[in-house]
Order: sequence, then structure tokens, then C-alpha cells
Amino acid sequence: MSGLRSTARSALAEVVAKPRAMAAQMTVMAINDFVWVVFWVLFFDRVGTLGGWDRDSIILLQAVLTAAGGLSLGLFANARRIGSMAVDGDLDAVLALPVAPLPFVLLRRVEPVNLGDLAFGVALFLVAGHPTPARAAMFALVVVASATLLTGFLVLTGALAFFIGRSESGELGFHGMLLLGAYPVDLFAGAIRVLLFTVVPAAFVSAVPARLIEDFDASRALALTAAAATFAVAATATFTLGLRRYTSGSIWTRA
Repeated sequence: MSGLRSTARSALAEVVAKPRAMAAQMTVMAINDFVWVVFWVLFFDRVGTLGGWDRDSIILLQAVLTAAGGLSLGLFANARRIGSMAVDGDLDAVLALPVAPLPFVLLRRVEPVNLGDLAFGVALFLVAGHPTPARAAMFALVVVASATLLTGFLVLTGALAFFIGRSESGELGFHGMLLLGAYPVDLFAGAIRVLLFTVVPAAFVSAVPARLIEDFDASRALALTAAAATFAVAATATFTLGLRRYTSGSIWTRA
């Protein structure tokens, strides 16, 4: 455990050592997030409500999505790179260290640009999310659950590269999750809606947490917790199995 703490401190220190670069990257991402929120605000100002969503609820959705995405992709940046690391042989050095491989890989790299997402999401909630002590506590809890689910999903899809020998699955999962998570789930119906609650659980990353902040529901909270735990366990199991294949010396061919 002390080794992992040292790893996390070292990764953060590398970023903080260049404060101007860190601030510039965070600012660029925050501006990008702000433009996207302005689009949604203008959209709902014109249409009023859509599928049970209004301006206030879409602001909560964007606050949760950016904060959770920033937490996952900022502090555990390698979650997005598991597939390429597996295919390119970048895990060799990790295996020689006396630490658990997956936590070490996740903590080893901090991405400052995504810390801008985290800062923006928190600021957006504080400014426009009608914060109260209860809502703030719920916001913190759902962001952690959402980030856990997102990290688990990225590790799971990335770890498929151990078995298929290609890293595209991780990138496809990343883009699919964030793209679909940016929209209210009630805008979708049929098979796509089922997909958003199962295979690509984008609904649990943004829409469900936003609804919990607005109106707490025990069954909805349980579903979010179960989804986060399921993907965390599945990601760990898939990575562990894949790592065994990786250390066995299997040779992959890539087109």
C-alpha cells in the first residue's frame, strides 16, 4: 500500500512541477466544457423540457459527467491506455515491481488536461447546481460511483486487447461512453436505451447520478452502486486473466 501511495504522489508531483503548463491545459479543457454547457442551456431555454429533462437537470448531468470523467481520466489516466500498453508491451516493467499491477498502472499517470474537467464539474455544480449540504453530499457520492464505473469500463474494454491483440476496443469504449453519456438517457428508446444501461452503461455515468441529486431514490441508488461494483470487479478479473496471457509469452499478430 505504501508503494502505491508513493506512486500516486510521484505522478501528481510530476504534473504539479509544471504549474503553468498544468494551468493552461486545465483552462483549455474547462473552456471546452463551458461551451458545451452553453449549448445545452440555450437548447433547453428554447424547447423548455424534453423527455422530462430541463435546463437545471441537464446542468446537473454535465456537472456529474465532467467531474466523474475528470476524476477517472485525470487521476487514473492510464485506464484509457490499458489496451495500447498490453499490445505494445509496456507492461513488462510493471511486472518486476513488488506492487499490484493494476492499481500501480492506474495511479502511475496523471493527466492535467482532464483535471480541468474535474475542476469545471465541481465549479458548475457549486455555481448552477443549486447546492445544499444534502445535494453536495449526494453529488460527491455519485461522482465517485460514476468515476468508479467509468474507470472499470475503460479497463475492461482495454483489457480485451490481451485476448484480441488489438487496442481499438478501449478507444471505442472511451468515445462511446463519453459521447452517449453527454445526452439525457430519456432521449433514447428501444435497443439503444437498453444498451445504455448494460453493455455501454453511459446512463449510470451521468443521467442516473443527476436524477439522484434531484430526487433521491433508493432503488436507483442501489442500481448505480451495483453497476459500479460490477464493472470494477469485471475489469479487475479481465485484466488479471489477460495479464496471465501476457506473461505466458503469447505472440499476437497485428494487421
